Amino acid sequence: MSFIAHYNYHVAIILAMIGLYTMISRTNLVKKVAGLNIFQVSVFILFISLGVMDDGTVPILEEGYTSYSNPLPHVLILTAIVVGVATTALALALIIRINEAYGTVEEDQVQAKDEEP
Repeated sequence: MSFIAHYNYHVAIILAMIGLYTMISRTNLVKKVAGLNIFQVSVFILFISLGVMDDGTVPILEEGYTSYSNPLPHVLILTAIVVGVATTALALALIIRINEAYGTVEEDQVQAKDEEP
């Protein structure tokens, strides 16, 4: 168990922290959506890593292979990718509407304009 043996988990954690930091620290709505996408990619990497086995092959029965990778995480991630694309498209459409209504995509400026009488 070395650091190199679990590099995929470290990459997933680092990407999750970068995405979370981007969502929390930025006031630009487009950058928040980019942070959300980075966070999603970290979850994808984590789940795909869990499904991989050493010396495993694709789950197709053939002679000579005794261990197979679990296909369930890969299928779940395919669904998650579709949901992620739909979420991003909806978020960007809302940002466009916010930009048309308020003339900005900065969160603090939108809130300030909402509080004006």
